[in-house]
Parts: sequence; structure tokens; C-alpha cells
Amino acid sequence: MFHSLDEFFSVWETESANTLKIFSHLTDASLQQAVVPGGRTLGRLANHLIETLTEMPHKLGLGIAEEQPAYTTVQELTAHFERCNRQMTDAIRQHWNDASLQQEIMLYGEPWKNSFSLWVILVHMIHHRAQMTVLMRQAGLMVPGIYGPAKEEWAAMHLPAME
Repeated sequence: MFHSLDEFFSVWETESANTLKIFSHLTDASLQQAVVPGGRTLGRLANHLIETLTEMPHKLGLGIAEEQPAYTTVQELTAHFERCNRQMTDAIRQHWNDASLQQEIMLYGEPWKNSFSLWVILVHMIHHRAQMTVLMRQAGLMVPGIYGPAKEEWAAMHLPAME
């Protein structure tokens, strides 16, 4: 959990940029890729990341209207992720301070500290972003390295990919 808003924003800035890095390697055609018939597609996962940027802040009382996006192009997904991300971070800066992180609110039937809620928003994005990388491989897309080089990046360095 986070002890200050600066701590959250430092991590969030990096991780939201990593999500946009993943989005930048998607194609419109790849958005239909699902792991199994009837399972979530790449496009649905990307839309889910965007809806979470409005759903959780709405539940946290940050003055953001919930959205149920259904964007169908990478351009739309990227633009709306950037917009909702900016909206969420601006609302946090406007409504909270470091002391606010210790306040509790009932979420999903349990008392959550605001610091925990920010942690959940962060790890939720990372979790679904990881799911997206698996679907990207299945769709034949290059997966960019996030916490280290990806297979193609090792090859570009003329090094064997780590196994």
C-alpha cells in the first residue's frame, strides 16, 4: 500500500505508461483475439482497463462518472485510456492528500483504506495487462518488454532470449 500520494503517482506514472506501451503494439484486428471461444478478447480487456479508471474512482467518491466503454479501435482505446487516466489522477490530486490515504470506505462489502484502493487499481491494471500479453502472442503480435526485454528485444540485441 502507499504511504503518500507522491509514492502512488511515481509508480502509477510508470505503470500507466507501460499499459500504453502494450496498447501501442495492438492492431485493430487483434482486438478480437480471445484465449478461448467466448472468453475475454484483447479489446474487451483493454476496455476493462479503461472502465476501471472510472468505476473505482466513482466508488471512491472522487467525482468521476462511471463509463462502460466499448471502443473498437486501438486509436480509440489509447485516447480514452489517456483521458480517463488523466481524469482519475487529476481527481485524486484535487480531492485527496496524504492523510486521505488512511480513510476507509466500504467497497465490495468490505472496509478499504484509500491507500489499499489505489494499490488495487494499480495491480488490477498490471494483472489484466499481463493477460493481454498472452493474447498478443496468440495473435502473432510483438510483445514489448515491460520489466525486461521481450523475445524480440533480446534478438535485436543479438542475444539469446532468456528461458
